[in-house]
Amino acid sequence: MPDPRPSDSPLSAEDDRHGTANSVLGTSGVSRVRVDSESSERASRAWWDADADDYHRTHGEFLGVDSSRGEFVWCPEGLHEGDYHLLGDVAGKDVLEVGCGSAPCARWLAGQGARAVGLDLSMSMLTRGAEAMRAGGPAVPLVHAGAEHLPFADASFDIACSAFGAVPFVADSQQVMSEVARVLRPGGLWVFAVNHPIRWIFPDDPGPRGLTASLPYFDRTPYVEVDGDGVPTYVEHHRTIGDRVREIVAAGLEVRDIIEPEWPEWLDREWGQWSPLRGQIFPGTAIFSCRKP
Repeated sequence: MPDPRPSDSPLSAEDDRHGTANSVLGTSGVSRVRVDSESSERASRAWWDADADDYHRTHGEFLGVDSSRGEFVWCPEGLHEGDYHLLGDVAGKDVLEVGCGSAPCARWLAGQGARAVGLDLSMSMLTRGAEAMRAGGPAVPLVHAGAEHLPFADASFDIACSAFGAVPFVADSQQVMSEVARVLRPGGLWVFAVNHPIRWIFPDDPGPRGLTASLPYFDRTPYVEVDGDGVPTYVEHHRTIGDRVREIVAAGLEVRDIIEPEWPEWLDREWGQWSPLRGQIFPGTAIFSCRKP
């Protein structure tokens, strides 16, 4: 599960968590500009390759990356698939995880009897997943590719899922929905978690400053970090709730549910912009549950 960070946050707020990537890529500023699919994918691939070690150092334990069986945590609010069963019974099912990172979710699904496959555009993230699998536990095939052009035949999977993978980071998320619909079999499920669109209007700050709206909800201009030459090094795209529903429907899928997890009383952990303070007031995650007729 990647570490999304929206809006107009000052770069310094992310320096400690992403210092290696910022240094390697020469990130020096923030911009709000349109970015096409090719540039967005190039930036995301480079970013997650450079940030993989820092990301796992910060979040690996919470996500169960090094657990022998993997874990399937949907979001920073800590929803575990083993408790909520958003994918239903996966035993004997062909399951694709889109934007799998180091694939703890896909590995956990394999441990539940699924024939799981993980896909990600970052080779460094996939390498981290392969290292975890060599230590034991369920093994899954890992595919190095982007989400806008899935390298699978039509009707290959019974279920597709994504826990903050790919969808917020692609320029053409409508294309992702269409591709997922293409590779799903009739009756198949597509369940994906993204940062809740309402978060776009607030600064990326887990404290009191992050409670004051500062950006228009309807401004879809991406959040872009750039190097000294203005080349994107990190890109995140915003869609409203309505945008997401229209993309799903246009792909020929049905919306079954939109889950907005509440912040659990037991969780006192901050994750980037996610915090108990903000989580008690407005949602941080939206999980869309869809079905192919």
